Amino acid sequence: MISNYKRKMRTKKVNSDMFPDIILASASPRREILLNEAGIKFRVVPSSLNEPEHKHLTPKEQALYHAFRKANSIAKKFPDSLVIGADTVVCLGTKLYGKPKTLREAREFLMELSGKTHQVITGVCLKCLKKKWNELFSETTEVDFYELDDETINLYLSKVNPMDKAGAYGIQENGELIIKQICGSYSNVVGLPMEKLLEKLSKLKP
Repeated sequence: MISNYKRKMRTKKVNSDMFPDIILASASPRREILLNEAGIKFRVVPSSLNEPEHKHLTPKEQALYHAFRKANSIAKKFPDSLVIGADTVVCLGTKLYGKPKTLREAREFLMELSGKTHQVITGVCLKCLKKKWNELFSETTEVDFYELDDETINLYLSKVNPMDKAGAYGIQENGELIIKQICGSYSNVVGLPMEKLLEKLSKLKP
């Protein structure tokens, strides 16, 4: 299911020539790959803002808030450019799973998600000060984990570096070891909901 969807996703392209300068306000190599696969011409100017957890916000609200802050900080430096800001959160109910600080914490994350269906939410902001564009949207994908034992978790962690990944996993890196199925956008779990992003880009009027 995951691999078939991935092949379909890669066939989609967009003509980004209508936008003179697109900036990705993120250092995520996974987001770069997704944009390249869609044929979008862009450059990378990462936002240096931190991403503190705000207890009073829902996971969706946090993803949108951080996406806006990232896009806004870069748009102020490049007012003529179209800036893409994004933030992806992994959550089980209201509990957020960020990037693990230690390998032990990564194991704890995977064990807590074992046998459960959690949500991956990406907030996206498309901002251009010159054009007065400020498009905010989000995408939610449900991810169903297998029941994981210590052996499976150790095998997965021996193949994947979990330290730079929210929830301590990446669907595109040996995800079949731990993920039973997904409901929704595959690319959203990778880091950018490309289907919705391309739709929003097509509606912007240069």
